[in-house]
Amino acid sequence: MSASEKIKQSDAARANPTAIPAFTGTLAEGVHVVGGMGNALSIETGNGVVQIDTGPSAGHARKMLRNLRELCEAPVHAIAYSHGHLGYNNAVTTWLDDAAERGDAPPRVIAQQNLLRRWKRYRETEGLQQFFVELQFRLPVGTMNTALDLNMPRETFHHALRLGDSKRQVQLLWAPSETDDALVAWLPEERLLYGGAAITPSIPNVGTPLRSLRDPVRWADTLERLARLQPVIVVMEFGPPLEGEDKIQRILLETAAALRWLRKEVISRVNLGMGINEILHDLEYPDELFEVPWMKPLYGSADYIVRDIFRAETGWWDRNPTHLHPAHPDAAGSAILSALTGRQEILVRARTLAQQGETQLALHVIDVLALSPGDEAEVVEARRLKGELCLKLAENATSFVSQSLYVSSARIISEGAPKPTGIR
Repeated sequence: MSASEKIKQSDAARANPTAIPAFTGTLAEGVHVVGGMGNALSIETGNGVVQIDTGPSAGHARKMLRNLRELCEAPVHAIAYSHGHLGYNNAVTTWLDDAAERGDAPPRVIAQQNLLRRWKRYRETEGLQQFFVELQFRLPVGTMNTALDLNMPRETFHHALRLGDSKRQVQLLWAPSETDDALVAWLPEERLLYGGAAITPSIPNVGTPLRSLRDPVRWADTLERLARLQPVIVVMEFGPPLEGEDKIQRILLETAAALRWLRKEVISRVNLGMGINEILHDLEYPDELFEVPWMKPLYGSADYIVRDIFRAETGWWDRNPTHLHPAHPDAAGSAILSALTGRQEILVRARTLAQQGETQLALHVIDVLALSPGDEAEVVEARRLKGELCLKLAENATSFVSQSLYVSSARIISEGAPKPTGIR
């Protein structure tokens, strides 16, 4: 079976093995989850519906609107963006068009003010954002070839904004966490909290390999602040709602404690002069904080968080002087190749390590050949083997992001990198 056939088989078997289905239903009188990219929330007030997130596409949004209209006929008074990541509000114009067709007043479109800066950056780096989506969701390079759907909000707030009326009060609160523009919605009468990106059903997504820095201590601060609201029901970004004050307190506060533990332990090792790989292999994560259901590495990973803390404090240099002012990758690869006399031995050694279950070590060995430019037979064979090793690592990875990056890298290696990617 060719590498490309294995990639296709791998994709078919594991399109998204860790995807957590969105919850759909009524949580309290007039409070509904109607679908979306995650748990988009519809809140009925005397002024109309407050809608948090509008979905990834027009077709998806129309389905959400049908679900909503089966529950109520009130106009949509306001639309709030839970956070600025792509996809959650691609379809806001569908909701606005629906309001116009119904003859309703245009809904307010609201976001936390930092979203404006984020989307300006996304527009500036549009090609990069499109390529990252392809990598993270295992799409062939070039799939994301249309402009990003960035529908700017019409109003913003900083710390808090109150919506609703005497019938129901809805407080939008700034909740910096996965993003610095995330918000939550708090319904004080019902003690119901829409946690959005701040509260997820697995380990907080800090340090993802493709994104800018995220602050785990700031996220811990947010979780502790939300715990002080004492909610009795929490709508997470994905998955079924959390119910019960004691359970919610434990999840929020212990997640915050785990993030603070990571910060403390990484920094203590940084102060000893340890490098990132040394730290990753020196840490022992306490079971009471990390071996609990809400800290499973389904999307993020504890290792990712460690890396983000390290790079936030130490800069870009990996402390290898070879990498301080490196040669061009092709020149370096050619120089290494010229020094090798036993190329077949490298291939044999990498295969032996892989057969022994040492897939990561096999990758280190094969890179001596695989990173070289050109189409010499041993180099081509090394790249093919590298793609196979990536797929093997994907099978054993628990984080969806890690799985995707291994699978996407294998595809790019197999196809010969149709555009500059840095992956080979």
